[in-house]
Formats: sequence, C-alpha cells, structure tokens
Amino acid sequence: MAPVHVLRPMQRILQKEMVRECLAEFMSTYVMMVFGLGSVAHMVLGQQKLGSFLGVNLGFGFGVTMGVYVAGSISGAHMNAAVTFTTCAVGRMPWKKFPIYVLGQCLGSFSAAATIYLLFYSAIYNFANGELLVSGSKATAGIFATYLPEHMTLWRGFLDEVFLTGMLQLCLFAITDKDNSASLQGADALVIGILVCVIGVSLGMNSGYAINPSRDLPPRIFTFVAGWGREVFSAGDNWWWVPMVAPTLGAYIGGIVYLGIIHPSIPQNPQRLENSAPGNQNVTVSPKVPLTSVNVSGSIPLERF
Repeated sequence: MAPVHVLRPMQRILQKEMVRECLAEFMSTYVMMVFGLGSVAHMVLGQQKLGSFLGVNLGFGFGVTMGVYVAGSISGAHMNAAVTFTTCAVGRMPWKKFPIYVLGQCLGSFSAAATIYLLFYSAIYNFANGELLVSGSKATAGIFATYLPEHMTLWRGFLDEVFLTGMLQLCLFAITDKDNSASLQGADALVIGILVCVIGVSLGMNSGYAINPSRDLPPRIFTFVAGWGREVFSAGDNWWWVPMVAPTLGAYIGGIVYLGIIHPSIPQNPQRLENSAPGNQNVTVSPKVPLTSVNVSGSIPLERF
C-alpha cells in the first residue's frame, strides 16, 4: 500500500476541477475509441467475416454510450473537440476549459489506438505479410483513422464532414435540451449512442464519418509513429486536416441552427385549457414535464458527444 503522505497530495490534485475534467475526458474518449477502433479492426482484418460496416457503427455508437456513462457526470463526456469548441463558442462553457478538454480527449484517443495496435499486433502483420500499408486491398491504416474512398474528392469529403457533424451537433442540442422533449432519466447516453450509430449507418460511407477531430488526428499520429509512414498524412490529397477543420465548422453551424431556430420556438409559457362547461374555471397545465434535468459542472449545462 502507498504511504498516506503520498496519497494525500494525489487526492488534493484529483479534487481540482480541471484535473478531474481532463481525466474524465481521457477515460471517456479512451473507452469510446477502444470499442470503436476494435470494431474496425474486426471488419478489416477479418475481411468482413468477423466484422461488418454495421458492426463498426454499433461499436462506435455504443462506445459513445459507454463513454458517457463513464464520465458524463464529471465533464459531460464530450469526447469530441468539435463539440467542445461549439459548447464554448455558444457560451455554455468557459474557453479556459477548451484546451483541458481537448488534451484529455487526444490523450485518450492516442492511448486507445496504441491499445488496439497491441491487441491486434499479430493480426495486423499477418494481414499484409508484415507490411504496414496505407492504401490498397491490404491497407491497415484505416483501422485507426479515416481515409477517402476513390469516388470522393477532397472538397466533397470536406462538405460531407461539415454536414454530418452539423447533424450531430443539432441533434445533441435537441437531446440535451430539457426545455424540449426530455428523454427518460438516464437515457441520454443511450440516445446519443443511437444517434452516432444512425449517422454512420445512413451517411457514413462517403468519408468514414470522422465527425470528431479527437477521434481522427491522434490515432493518425500514432500510425505515423508506429511505422505506417508519412503517407498517413499525404493520402487522399492531404486529407488529414479535413477531419479537424470540417467537423469543427459543421458542429458550430449545427449548434447555431438549433439555438437560432428550434430552441427559441419552444413554448415557454404554460398552456391554458378551457372547459366548455359553464362555471368551470380555466385550468393551467404545463406543455411538457421534463423527467430529468442534467446540469453538470456548476450551472453550465454541458452537451455530450
């Protein structure tokens, strides 16, 4: 057992809000990425005998759900730098927390990539006869990061990522808006996971639906370090920057659309029901009764991935 004089300073450090939130983002992102990248490894290395595109969507979707359960009450479990950026940009979280959240997310994502590499090490090398390839039928770099298919161009992929992440953020604001149609208590995590799965199933073919800078760049950097080489950045007309910029832009647009069009339209005053029977007084009822109210990190509601 560690001596008390060592544990107490550690406990004081962990009690600091910024540290707790950084670790929460690290762990939630790590959990999401381990399940997500693991499902991609099954599809690629098993040549769709042990995995499938549907399996990848389920892996990432329910990986998000597990990540929210791991750290939702601590940091909101963003697990997505684009979501964190939008949350700060619309004034729902102070900008000083942005680098802390993104640091935790990137470290968690990088660690998850390293974990999957170690778990599937022999399968990766057997798959391509000892080579680490970025393109071709024996490519394995796609286990870790997104790459454009042949039918897509760079700018079409950019617009695809903007649109998909915009849909993600718009729906996230809707799911977590307790003035709107509130979900059952504790069901937010499941609904958010289903949202990610639906995006992948219906719209994920064109660009691999990175929709998350924290999901794509750290594993790409890991593959560069692990031996896949510079092609992980040059492939697809230097595609690597798009999963950072396009999701950030798309999330902001999606958030503004929801907050500018939908949220102000939600009735704020109670509705009045009049009974036609003479002598009865008007009855005032609330148009909606939220079943749950999620508010983490003080009075600032945090949106989740």
